[in-house]
Amino acid sequence: MMQDTMMAMNAASMAATMCSASDMRTGGEMATCAAMCSNTAMLADTGMRMMMRPTGMDAEAMRTMLAACVAMGTACAAECRQHADMDESCRYCAMACDEMVAKCRAMVDAMAV
Repeated sequence: MMQDTMMAMNAASMAATMCSASDMRTGGEMATCAAMCSNTAMLADTGMRMMMRPTGMDAEAMRTMLAACVAMGTACAAECRQHADMDESCRYCAMACDEMVAKCRAMVDAMAV
C-alpha cells in the first residue's frame, strides 16, 4: 500500500509540474491553476519523500501530511477539471490528483487500524 501511495504521489507531482508549466505559457488567466499545480507538486513530492524514510516516520505527522495531500489534490483536481477541455495537461493532472487522493485516503484508513 505504501508503494502504491508513493507512486500515486510521484505521478501527481509530475503531472502537476507539467500542468503548471503549460499554464504559465498561456498567461494570466491560468495563474490560479499554475499556482495550485505548483503547490500540489511540492506537497506530493514532500509526502512521497516522507514515506521513503519509514524509520523516521511519526504516525501523526504522516496522517497530517496525507490529509494535506488529500486537501490539495482535491482542490487542484477541481481547478484542473475546469480547463480539461482546453488543455490536455489539465485533464491528466486532474486524473493524477484524483488517484493520489484515493491512495492517500486508503493509507489514512489503513493507519487507523
